[in-house]
Amino acid sequence: MNLKDLYIDFFVSKGHKQIPSAPVVPENDPSVLFNTAGMQPLIPYLMGQSHPYGTRLCDYQKCVRTNDLDIIGDSTHQTFFEMLGNWSLGDYFKSESIAWSFEFLTEVLHIPKERLAVTVYAGSATIPFDEESYNKWRELGIPDARIAKTVDDNFWIAGESGPCGPDTEIFYWRSDEEIPEVFDPEDNRWVEIWNNVFMQYYKDEDGGVTELPKKNVDTGMGVERTVSILEGVDDNYKSSIWSDVISLISDISGLPYEGNEKSMRIIADHIRTAVFISADPAGIKPSNTDQGYILRRLIRRAIRHARNLNIDIGSDWEQKIASIILNKYKKYYKELEDNESIVLEVLKTEKEKFGRTLEKGLKEFEKVTKNNQDITGEDAFHLYDTYGFPIELTIELASERNLKVDEVGFQEKFKKHQELSRTASQGKFKGGLAGNGEIETKYHTATHLLNAALKVVVGSDVHQKGSNITSERMRFDFSCDHKLSEEEKQKTEELVNSWIKEGLPVTVNEMSKEDAIASGAECMFIERYPDVVTVYSIGDVSHELCGGPHVKNTSVLGTFKIKKEEASSAGVRRIKAILEEDKK
Repeated sequence: MNLKDLYIDFFVSKGHKQIPSAPVVPENDPSVLFNTAGMQPLIPYLMGQSHPYGTRLCDYQKCVRTNDLDIIGDSTHQTFFEMLGNWSLGDYFKSESIAWSFEFLTEVLHIPKERLAVTVYAGSATIPFDEESYNKWRELGIPDARIAKTVDDNFWIAGESGPCGPDTEIFYWRSDEEIPEVFDPEDNRWVEIWNNVFMQYYKDEDGGVTELPKKNVDTGMGVERTVSILEGVDDNYKSSIWSDVISLISDISGLPYEGNEKSMRIIADHIRTAVFISADPAGIKPSNTDQGYILRRLIRRAIRHARNLNIDIGSDWEQKIASIILNKYKKYYKELEDNESIVLEVLKTEKEKFGRTLEKGLKEFEKVTKNNQDITGEDAFHLYDTYGFPIELTIELASERNLKVDEVGFQEKFKKHQELSRTASQGKFKGGLAGNGEIETKYHTATHLLNAALKVVVGSDVHQKGSNITSERMRFDFSCDHKLSEEEKQKTEELVNSWIKEGLPVTVNEMSKEDAIASGAECMFIERYPDVVTVYSIGDVSHELCGGPHVKNTSVLGTFKIKKEEASSAGVRRIKAILEEDKK
């Protein structure tokens, strides 16, 4: 049986309800581009909102992390991955959580106890040693020498302040060498496979720590890593999750995996991630901004590495790889079946566009080298940044003409580019429990008013396609086939502000999904909601399925101003707006 099925069956037997995987583009946490962890879609419920499915939940969640794209190609990292998780929302706590994790690992997955070790929180000046977790592991038969006490790696908090608490990490001995009696967390042969976070405290902005009245459990186990461990391979891409994809890439290229690992891993990983992003109900298409930029970068990087393997880029190689992935995951994620043709078209179209860009890049290369001069770091980076030329391609073309490339100069330019990208990425991906403050809550409510106003001004067929919120502004993507006129923008702005001034109450109700649909409630991804849903209403003007958070009354929002309206992708427009405080 598949690991996902074993996991869900086990936790359902312990009284948990399976919740559907959220889309990779977040519904209720617009402060990030993608869902990067299993807990992210559950933030409103971890913050205290009641969940329609109760207090014990489990799922497998689609996740995308792009802040370490440059290390994809090694044996352990993936851009897209699946995370198994189980949660207690003010229900059970440390004892049950640890006991069930141990039971699942040893009795369901049949991992010998001797190959397991754990870490627990050692304590600090303000928060005590996690004695309860330590004693529970001892009770279950983990010897003292296999329980390490740490500080930095065993305390979880989303930001500078907010819900926080100790965690206990479970490690597996991933080596054929003799298992050492004493567990050293720094020994890379011990691999973390599961993390149980206990949200026990609240840390305020001044650093003060208090006990939470309602304590939560949040656990996470990566599917890819766990499968490779169970199958006894030290390279994730040799596990059953990847073996058929790697085998196909080998067949297409006519090359073995050994010696070509990096390019084959990148192709496999990036095509899989592109499949899931382009199949998402948010309708993401390759572009030069946000999720669309990530999608474009992934596809183009896969193409460059296919070229490294001498694959004929003009062939349907990417369609074959995508089809294997679609067929593997359809059972678990319905959107892959529903949007299969869209996925294949996105890959094909972007491949053709990049093919044309490559041709332009080759012409630019001819210009740079027309006088048989060596290539400067600046020119090499221009070829990379503008035309997608990897430095390896520039070096290869230059060597054919006995020319040199200033690789050091290129690396300096590239490093600056990376630092800028990483800074931007940290801003995009911070999210989590720290990203739902008072200002973000106001912007979240304002997106509902903007959605309602656009339906009035532009047309009832306008639907939200995505949003992104920071403490400085809101961004809202919506379906629309034309650029908004100045009059449409002005009317939209005026309508939102009139509703704010009316002081409309914001109310919340739980109801069945069928009743919510019948009542006219709108949502982005109706098929992804559970049978019982939360509906937020703003007076009589807005009625949407949403997980919150929202203000209680529109009167606190201030003045709404549209700063920019532009294209996002085909058939999708984007509005950037701010809320200004009313001057007293």
